[in-house]
Parts: sequence; structure tokens; C-alpha cells
Amino acid sequence: MTFQLAVFDMAGTTVHDPDLVALALHDALAQAGCHATLPELRALMGYTKPAAIRSMLAAHDLPADDAQVAQVHDDFVQRMLDCYRTHEAVRPMSGAEETFAWLRHRGIKVALNTAFSQDIAECLIERFDWRRRGLIDAATSADRVEHGRPAPDMIRALMAECGVTDAARVIKVGDTEVDIREGRAADCGLVVAMTTGAYTRAQLQAHQPDAVLDSLHELPALLGRAGRSDVA
Repeated sequence: MTFQLAVFDMAGTTVHDPDLVALALHDALAQAGCHATLPELRALMGYTKPAAIRSMLAAHDLPADDAQVAQVHDDFVQRMLDCYRTHEAVRPMSGAEETFAWLRHRGIKVALNTAFSQDIAECLIERFDWRRRGLIDAATSADRVEHGRPAPDMIRALMAECGVTDAARVIKVGDTEVDIREGRAADCGLVVAMTTGAYTRAQLQAHQPDAVLDSLHELPALLGRAGRSDVA
């Protein structure tokens, strides 16, 4: 069986982000009087940001109604847009662009999905010029589907867009436990966890991905070891 689609997370997986998401979330919540710690926030990486905000507000015994969540989320989005447009540390993760090109050269489509809203995702895609350079085939975000991670909605939407009908032909790659759960919920044929983001190797292994990698440069070799001679 050949793989037809690889779905990659963004921040921490294909985008180098030195804790900028957690810091922006921390500051947006602090502005609303919620003084969450960075470890608390890192544990929520990969989840939709409105859900993470609601969880933190409730955990700190603060109002978590829709209006308050929306206000904090709007603040977070603006902080992320300002950061991602200009911060010098924001760049493609090592091996990301080479891996995209390697997969596409072998007929495997490349898609991105993210717990960010679409405006943040597009900010990054445009900054790196990934779409115009032909490095990705599709992208979606949590606010474009009914249910974010760990639900399979984003992966299924990308499959439909890319003309892939069999989830066993899909590779899911991400750096959080909820990425792993999303890949399992979608019945992906290969679920790969990365140590380049929010979680350690031990934390990722506890959720039983098919493989844990330290670099995207390792993905082609992993496919070879998995016996996928058709993409080796």
C-alpha cells in the first residue's frame, strides 16, 4: 500500500517556535486576570485555542462564558499575528521544506493542519511562501471544521480536498499528545510524533504513536524502515 497524503501540524512540528504560542496565550490570559503558568499552558498545546482558554479560565475560577473566551482569543490572535509576521526566531523547522519536497516528488501530497485560527495559519504560510513555491497542497485550521483535535475533522477535510479516500494511506505528524489522538481518531495508517515541540519523548511515547522522531529529516528513513519501498 502506498501513502497518498501526509498531514503535518504547524507550530512545534513544521514551524520553529521557541514557546511563542504559550507566551502569547499566557499574556492574553493575564490581561483577563488569569495567571496561568507556562507548564499549564504547554500541556494544552495542540488543542483549539478557544478550548484551551476556556479550560484555563475555568481552572482558575474565572468566568468562562463565550464572550469572555472570545475576548481573550481575539487578544491572543493579535499577539500571534504580530509575532509571527516579524519575530526573527520564527522559521521553517529544520527538515520541513526538504521533507515536503521529498514527499511531493514521490507523489505524496502534503497538507498542514493546526489548532490556530486560519488567519494565523495563513500568516505563516505566506511568510514562508510555501503555497506559491509548491511545497504544500492544502491547509486547514480548527476554526474551519466543526470539531478540532482530537476529533478527526481536519484530517478528513484535508483528505477530501486532496482526493484521498482511504485513511490507511495517510501519515499524521505532530508534536503533541492530541496530534497522536487525532491521527488515531482518523484511522491514519502511520502516526508520527515529534520531539521538536511541546512534549518530551517520554510524554509522547505514553500515548503510543507508531514512531517518535527527533527531526523531520528522519521521516524518509522511517518510511523505508516501515517497508514502504514505494516511497523509499
